[in-house]
Amino acid sequence: MLLFLLLQGCTRPTVHEPVTLTLLEEWTTQTFSEGRQQELQQFTRDTGIRVKLLPSPESARDKLILWQELLRTGASGPDVYGIDVIWPRILSEYFIDLKPYFAKEVSLQFPAIAAAYTVDNKVVAIAYRADIGLLFYRTDLLRQYGYREPPRTWDQLEIMAARIQAGERAKGKKQFWGFVWQGAAAEALTCNALEWQAAEGGGQIIEDDRTVSVNNPNAIRAWQRAARWVGSISPPSVVGYTEWDAQNVWVAGDAAFMRSWPTAYVDSQSAGSSIRNKFDITLPPGGKASRVGTLGGAGLAVSRFSAHPREALELVRYLSRGDVQAKRSHALSVPPTLPELYELPEVLEPNPRFALLSQAFRTGMVPRPSNVTGKKYQDVTDAYIQAVHSVLTGEKSAPAAAASLENELVGVTGFKKGPPRDQHIPE
Repeated sequence: MLLFLLLQGCTRPTVHEPVTLTLLEEWTTQTFSEGRQQELQQFTRDTGIRVKLLPSPESARDKLILWQELLRTGASGPDVYGIDVIWPRILSEYFIDLKPYFAKEVSLQFPAIAAAYTVDNKVVAIAYRADIGLLFYRTDLLRQYGYREPPRTWDQLEIMAARIQAGERAKGKKQFWGFVWQGAAAEALTCNALEWQAAEGGGQIIEDDRTVSVNNPNAIRAWQRAARWVGSISPPSVVGYTEWDAQNVWVAGDAAFMRSWPTAYVDSQSAGSSIRNKFDITLPPGGKASRVGTLGGAGLAVSRFSAHPREALELVRYLSRGDVQAKRSHALSVPPTLPELYELPEVLEPNPRFALLSQAFRTGMVPRPSNVTGKKYQDVTDAYIQAVHSVLTGEKSAPAAAASLENELVGVTGFKKGPPRDQHIPE
């Protein structure tokens, strides 16, 4: 039904009507949709081109299924698609090459971010927002319990979270937890678990040289440690938490630490938040290898079936423009994709920790193996999610889950088994 309604919304205008583009966006929250509508209204005032923003499902998996269904019809709309950083190789064939139109813009972006949207030298999409996994922490509680800085390692986090949780519960806050995160069987779990294992030298699930590396002692130990959190420093129900579940606990003031994305800053610092001005952000803790956050974000792509490619290119250019990104960052704490914007007062004043992100997008992020696995990425991440989730719920031991997953991924990809390579962060 949603597919039918979307296609109905993509019908061509009559000859004398102004051009109306259709944009299928990957954002679904009210706050960000309202912000996007304001940007589109300004675009219409500037250009005379109207834009209809189409609805989309909430989960990343459901979004990808819908995007694929729409593109396979060959319909002339949507004209512009917002695509997740892990989709370019999956959807590349359906979009025009933006390289001839955006060569300068691409050269100004963080190299690792620009590379994520490039497939075999084809620029599939133009990044308009960057994202990276972060650790949110309560500055007031850390001071109260004698900690001068946030945890640098996952082991430190475990100790600090347990101590703060015990102290707060002794004061009568029986629902207080040390650490909340995304443990539901969804894409966010891949992002969380990849940070745990990459920090310990446990690899990237599948390496860039097509080696299935997931079955290694460092990854196994990282999964085991996370399973230990469930019911101790994290709620038993964390194995069903999405981003919103974790954020609700956090904003209510019922957690010392939260793993999330930069945009969680908005609700955390909102007027009604019980933790307003009582928290800060940093990179996720590290281990014996490094401190890394999983690379996220989104870009804008133009359908090769669009009846209005010139106007669609104008829309992509506008929404990815530096001044528009700066305004978006100021209003919604959305990290820009252009390094130069991190030096602007209007970006840094409402987001004082964005200087941290600027460095992280150069040296502190780990990508998911979507580029090397291509169209098979969804099968890879589904298998990884189920394996990690089975460890968190106690259904399987970590060694058994890793061994089974290794064999499954070899079957899915045809790649060889092998150890993780030395962690490489693109410069």
